[in-house]
Amino acid sequence: MHYFWPGFLIAIALLWVLVAIELARGVPSIPSLENFSPLENADCPPVSILVAGRDEEEKLPAALETFLALDYPRYEVIAVDDRSIDRTGEILRAAAQKDSRLKVLRVDGLPSGWLGKPHALQQAYEHSTGEWLVFTDADVHFRPDLLRRALAAAQQNGWDHLTLLGHAKMFNAGERIAMSFFSLGFLMGIRPWKVRDSRSGVYAGVGAFQLIRRSAYEKMGTHRRLAMEVVDDMKLGKLAKEAGVSSCVARAGDAVSVHWHAGITNMILGTTKNFFATTGFRSGVVAAQIFGLVLMFLFPLVALPFAHGWARAFDLVSTALPVIALGGVCREFKISQLYALTYPIGALIFIWMLLRSTIVTLHRGGIEWRGTFYPLDELKRGVV
Repeated sequence: MHYFWPGFLIAIALLWVLVAIELARGVPSIPSLENFSPLENADCPPVSILVAGRDEEEKLPAALETFLALDYPRYEVIAVDDRSIDRTGEILRAAAQKDSRLKVLRVDGLPSGWLGKPHALQQAYEHSTGEWLVFTDADVHFRPDLLRRALAAAQQNGWDHLTLLGHAKMFNAGERIAMSFFSLGFLMGIRPWKVRDSRSGVYAGVGAFQLIRRSAYEKMGTHRRLAMEVVDDMKLGKLAKEAGVSSCVARAGDAVSVHWHAGITNMILGTTKNFFATTGFRSGVVAAQIFGLVLMFLFPLVALPFAHGWARAFDLVSTALPVIALGGVCREFKISQLYALTYPIGALIFIWMLLRSTIVTLHRGGIEWRGTFYPLDELKRGVV
């Protein structure tokens, strides 16, 4: 035991060094939309923007305004009112009367074997006409030149599926702590720079913006393949990779922006339905993820006062590298570098969200989403 804990600290430090090298090489290689010149009118293919919303009267108007203000000559917006009981449908119908590019669909009932969101997006696709499809959410904001740059990037590189990392709007310290840590976790866990490597099994999909060629989407099986998949946005990327569709992740900057949840409490409540789902509803994976978070982000900090000599030097490496890595995320988000020091808090928040999602889902025997309860057995069978 005399050498066990020092050796353990060395192993964690070496692991952090490998992670830091991977991040340092990978993150700068993620393409940026700003490096692509907007397409000229003659080069713009027809695009259909597909969005589904339920009870989105608060956030929908501002998002819809940006969807209809795009500087793009040939596009339509297919918006699905998914069983809303607020003013969502009224807002959409009023906007459609003023802008013929907006088509509004209403879903009053959910067929058996479908989750609400995948079903609504499937309906949107079936009523669309574009050569390219954009899947997004009802609270996302687009910059006017987004489509011209995204299509330019896709066409110039031969990508048939492009998902974008956008700007997370954050309005208080809690949101900044949580969102910066989540973003670091995404980079470490997904390694999005590997998505465009056809030899890699890495895939990604972000709900705020996914651009996909219609023929590729149909080749993948459309959202019918995702009918009971809770994390449908990420799994759309998986289907693309499995179908051999050329795929890529790029940085959008403020060309795509969203305020995910207002405050830590709403983040915790909002992720209850899907954090456990990201593991395929496997408790063993949850345990492994929590162990990894404790090992990488919490244990070195707790061990620091008790480490001595060369063991402390390695432990300092394991406590400094997360700060450096998170500092890079803070620079990207244009928030204070001091938030890089909050990674232990971010890790604890993430662990609690994962634990809570797992416990609540197991206790209830399923999840409630968009006003409908889905049994866990059905959800497990629907995992892609």
